[in-house]
Amino acid sequence: MARKPEPPRAWQRMLSGRRLDLLDPSPLDVEIEDIAHGLARVARWNGQTHGPHVYSVAQHSLLVEAIACALDAALSPRERMIALLHDAPEYVIGDIISPFKAAVGESYKSVENRILAAIHVRFSLPAAPPTALGRLVKKADRAAAFFEATRLAGFTYDEAERFFGRPEVHVKNLEGLMEPAPSNDAQAMFLNVFRALETGMKAPAS
Repeated sequence: MARKPEPPRAWQRMLSGRRLDLLDPSPLDVEIEDIAHGLARVARWNGQTHGPHVYSVAQHSLLVEAIACALDAALSPRERMIALLHDAPEYVIGDIISPFKAAVGESYKSVENRILAAIHVRFSLPAAPPTALGRLVKKADRAAAFFEATRLAGFTYDEAERFFGRPEVHVKNLEGLMEPAPSNDAQAMFLNVFRALETGMKAPAS
């Protein structure tokens, strides 16, 4: 009898040795080193940014976490971790710009949400963030997009305001967060913030 053809491969092997199923991801196959490595090598804006290095999703994640803190200084380490990891699925599915996401439709969003839920569970976070926190992170994400668009991606202020809204927030060290970095540096910066927040999450409540 002829052998049945194998189903299409739906997993990716990580440098850690883990094998993540993209359609049915397990928290057991998620490692922060893989996430940091991948995000530091995924370019925002499809690489259409100024500077000698790409502006990576790892750096974008750090920017969103910093903006979220500027919007609400009372955020706990756990809430800040949710902000930091908001785009973590892109370590395996890449950063697709919003116009193309809209063209792809819900199938992309479904895969993204399953991977994000697995990542959250792996790091002792709720599979889906609370509604209010989700709105705050989205606001921080749109503010980050405005800053990136106008400083790095060639948008005029009017264009960026039309697409993302003009943010009203003061972010400490904004210029430093906007400087495109080599991938190894971006990876290390992301891991440093992750480790600090992880330590904060484990600290006893005061």
